[in-house]
Amino acid sequence: TMPLLPCLRKKKSPVPLGRSVFQKHNPPVQQNYQALLETCLKSKCLFTDENFPPHISSIGTGALLKRLPPKLQWKRPHDLHSTPVFYAANRKQLDLCQGLVGNCWFLAALEALTFHQDILAAVLPQNQSFDRKYAGIFHFRFWHFGKWVDVVVDDLLPVNEAGELVFVSSVYKNVFWGALLEKAYAKLYGSYEDLQIGRVSEALVDFTGGVNVTIKLAAAPPDLWDIMTRATYSRSLMGCQTHLGRVYFTSVSLPCMQTTKVLKNGLVAGHAYTVIGIRKVTCCYGPENLVRLRNPWGKIEWKGDWSDSSYKWELLSPKEKILLRKKKEDGEFWMSLQDFKVHFVDLIICKLTPDLMSQEDGKKWMYSLKSGRWVKGSTAGGSQGFRSDTFWMNPQYCLKVLPAEDSRKSLGSCRVLVSLIQKHSSKHRNRAHHHFIGFFLYKVQSNFQESNKKLPPAFFIRHQPMNNHQLFVDEREVSLDFHLEPGVYVIVPCTLEPHQESEFILRVFSRKHEIVDRYEGKIWEDFFAKHFEQVMYFSISQNPEINAVQLQRILNNVSWRNFPSFHLRFSLDACQGILALLDLNATGTLSIQEFRVLWKRLLFYLEVFQKGDISRSGRLDLVELHAAVQETGISLSNEVCNLMAIRYGSPDLQISFESFVCFMLRVEIMGEAFRNLTQDGKGIYLRESEVKLIP
Repeated sequence: TMPLLPCLRKKKSPVPLGRSVFQKHNPPVQQNYQALLETCLKSKCLFTDENFPPHISSIGTGALLKRLPPKLQWKRPHDLHSTPVFYAANRKQLDLCQGLVGNCWFLAALEALTFHQDILAAVLPQNQSFDRKYAGIFHFRFWHFGKWVDVVVDDLLPVNEAGELVFVSSVYKNVFWGALLEKAYAKLYGSYEDLQIGRVSEALVDFTGGVNVTIKLAAAPPDLWDIMTRATYSRSLMGCQTHLGRVYFTSVSLPCMQTTKVLKNGLVAGHAYTVIGIRKVTCCYGPENLVRLRNPWGKIEWKGDWSDSSYKWELLSPKEKILLRKKKEDGEFWMSLQDFKVHFVDLIICKLTPDLMSQEDGKKWMYSLKSGRWVKGSTAGGSQGFRSDTFWMNPQYCLKVLPAEDSRKSLGSCRVLVSLIQKHSSKHRNRAHHHFIGFFLYKVQSNFQESNKKLPPAFFIRHQPMNNHQLFVDEREVSLDFHLEPGVYVIVPCTLEPHQESEFILRVFSRKHEIVDRYEGKIWEDFFAKHFEQVMYFSISQNPEINAVQLQRILNNVSWRNFPSFHLRFSLDACQGILALLDLNATGTLSIQEFRVLWKRLLFYLEVFQKGDISRSGRLDLVELHAAVQETGISLSNEVCNLMAIRYGSPDLQISFESFVCFMLRVEIMGEAFRNLTQDGKGIYLRESEVKLIP
């Protein structure tokens, strides 16, 4: 246990915040790696993760349990090898072996990362080892529905009676980063069993935050080679899958793995591979485009043309043959582009966001992310073909495509990549229900461009979308690549059927663009008109919610009573901060009930702020801030107040109203958490499982 001393004392508070208003249920536990590491080092104990324990429940509850060895044990790497190594920079030591879980899609994506050490380092934080500052705790970073999340795990790994890892292991038995990364990924998605079925595209996004383009190779565009060439030189990651779509295994037995089906040509059916290179070679009969692939198992290779033993190599010059041909069973092989299109179903190209590109390329691209949701009776309008009378109700995003500086090279056409990801609410990945989702993109004429309102039903009746043959898929993500002329467009994300509820993320990737969501129609218009006294007009939707963008719009469009002449503006960052403090159920939104309480607090803070702002500058200095805090009925020490001013104030420690709001909300919620948890009024003694109660 550890003591947490009180730094504030509450005297009075009009309109108490009340945990019963803000807390619907406990949010997912956020573990602080550094704090846990230091605690373990100080107490000289090895970390055991209570949130993903070394127990059968972390493996799963289904068919995977039947394949487990009879005497399953959980061991730390020091128990398995005399000199365990977390990570080795040597390329040869990155080879991983798949275990009992059918997650070749995960390994294929991971293999792609190993060719980009800087990207791998983003997932695999450095300075972790089994000797220096070792405490049995490790952490990894994944991009999870729009945010990078840090996942903490202990290093207790499932092994059989002989001490062999049951799941992912390394060719080099003393290297454990792959096994620990797999454990962190399993924790993120609920269990090891939740990694059983998947697509390369999912893992590529989770490892990079990139935007996927999926090319159906049976209908590959004629410029496929050019697309792959651009992807290679832009550091995009590429993966692919053989026929059968999702990963199922059925006929040759490999050590520590389920039975697999290997075809006569050497490819594994329903299997994921990594594209690790391309090369145009010159044969005696002319040029040939070759694709280099890797089986994530590190064995079992293609046996056709351009395989290691193919006669085709004799058609090359001796120099080119020596350079490209490698006769060893390492899972890597070449094949012609034509064979690649025949024997593989999908090619997935994961385009990196500008922050992971090279510095030069990163400056040339823009990336935008918008969060939204389909709400029954409000914004869940369904698809155009399913219900044309409700389609307009879906969220609408105005996209302004701008000419890039080098647009002359593309003859006025701009490449725009649009991605739609649906969020699932289930803790377990494989239990999540996915709707059939898609989106439509329309060109908007000048007479509709000026309005902030949603485009009316008549617009969609009279105009055809630019992607008229949009396919709806029951998968996590759907994306499309457009070539658009500069102008104004509207993107309408939707489910196939109306009244289906879900949260989603819309992402746009281009050389230059602007994207905003249009007003959400009559519900919001009436809300603005009638102000907050009529807030329950939202009841047209049974469970309306307000996200950060909507909160910003509301706060910046209301008439703040008796406020001085200077302009009051809430930034999106401030609104996201307010949501982070009040949204304890981690939905990214506020309910109307939560919003009403927030509104009353804002009016109270406004009165206090006006009274404290003696100079009428629209800002509080340190002296005025101390007085304002005291006016709210909260007692803060000078030290804590100064620290809060440094956190929320400008460089000269001036506090704006929006900063004062974030400041006061944090102080009040921390005070309330203290009062709820203290037993003697002097301090808090927390067990590890109780730390999650502190916001």
